[in-house]
Amino acid sequence: MARSRRNKRRPMAEINVVPYIDVMLVLLVIFMITAPMLTQGVDVELPNANASPIQDNENDVLIASIDAKGSYYLDVGGAQESIELSQLQDRVRKILNQNPKMSVLVRGDKNVPYGDVIGLMVALQGAGAPNVGLVTEPDTN
Repeated sequence: MARSRRNKRRPMAEINVVPYIDVMLVLLVIFMITAPMLTQGVDVELPNANASPIQDNENDVLIASIDAKGSYYLDVGGAQESIELSQLQDRVRKILNQNPKMSVLVRGDKNVPYGDVIGLMVALQGAGAPNVGLVTEPDTN
């Protein structure tokens, strides 16, 4: 009699993975829906250029933007904020003191006067950025 009980309670050697697959698919759908909403940015119409993209770690990039209205923005590791030019220079100086190898890029709307973009680049170099790159859209022609 004891032997028949043992056979009934024999451990199962298989794992039911169906619930794990269900959870994974739900998480995949959630991430697919929320990922496009997380991309926030300034509406800047970049000029086209025939140039190869820079291979950089996204966390080590500091992006200063100027939109068509002449407003300045600072993007550090995905967090973007509106800022005045004088405050931008102080903030960039502090960031570069902590991480001197950080790349500095400028996103300027193509409708912004050339002098405003140059003023932003001069402010960035005054903050201690040795090299300032320009962000463009890939040329589709």
